[in-house]
Amino acid sequence: MAIIVHRIRLHDGVPPERFEKWVRDVDYAACPELPSVLAFGVQRVVDAAGGPGYFEIIEVTGREEFERDMESTRFQQLVAQFDQMAKVVDEVTGERIGDGYRVQNL
Repeated sequence: MAIIVHRIRLHDGVPPERFEKWVRDVDYAACPELPSVLAFGVQRVVDAAGGPGYFEIIEVTGREEFERDMESTRFQQLVAQFDQMAKVVDEVTGERIGDGYRVQNL
């Protein structure tokens, strides 16, 4: 399993509410159509200037499998919509050490 973390910045003039609605209604809903995606979440943070910023964590079966999903029409549609609102400004990839920890009753 691979983990990909993207730091995201909205384009000037894009309301955070618009981006967040798209994430909830479109981006999350598309995940079952991407076989390599095991988990996906977008987090809202406060950036250095005090404004909203975001990062996303994508857990995938493997980097090669995810790259195949990235070539799909559905993924390209998501990219086109995302690019109208935001850009990825940093990427970090890695693999979890062991199983990690998660409370089972969440």
